[in-house]
Amino acid sequence: MLGFLFNQRECKELGYVLRKELDEMLFDLKDNRLDGDVKKAIESRYKIVFRMYARLASSKDLSRYARNHNYQ
Repeated sequence: MLGFLFNQRECKELGYVLRKELDEMLFDLKDNRLDGDVKKAIESRYKIVFRMYARLASSKDLSRYARNHNYQ
């Protein structure tokens, strides 16, 4: 496990970068042209980035990116 110390400005920037990455992955997951293997890889990466974002975000901000696992 690694630890980082960020100041408030760096935390905001990291949150911004993670939000943009989550938005891009959500957009890609809605694309019907991608095959199943690619979508599974994106979903796996999405879970990791979402957990990273969960450490910084409020529950209100986090709820925007929560995914329903039953949704296809």
